[in-house]
Amino acid sequence: MSLPKLEIFCHVDETGLDLSDLRQKLESALPECMAQLGTEDPVLSGLARVEFSIVSDETIARVHGDFMDDPTPTDVITFHHGDVLVSLDTAERESGEHGHSADRELLLYMIHGLLHLNGHTDLVEPARTEMHKQQERILQSVYPR
Repeated sequence: MSLPKLEIFCHVDETGLDLSDLRQKLESALPECMAQLGTEDPVLSGLARVEFSIVSDETIARVHGDFMDDPTPTDVITFHHGDVLVSLDTAERESGEHGHSADRELLLYMIHGLLHLNGHTDLVEPARTEMHKQQERILQSVYPR
């Protein structure tokens, strides 16, 4: 099984993020994400690449409104063709509440996106609980506290 190429693009001003380290951790998480099939149709193994875009709350809210009829900011939006948007503003806010770095929170969102691409859903229980359990386990394996 070939792994998709992972690309990370930062579309926000001054971030202080180490994109190289983030990419390395995400690449380490990829095989674990691919090994965890969800209950929906997985597309991850058929993708040549997955593109992650780090954006602002304003941008992700606009996309959220355009595609999901909810014009509020969210943490991550995953498109089945392999584009994943993650909000740096949300990551910075949430990381403070959870007592870890924005990098770690962004990585959690990216892992969440990969799991969506591999058939996981967070719209219904018990699939939501299982998805969150898997993303936390994978995050811990590549970015221990």
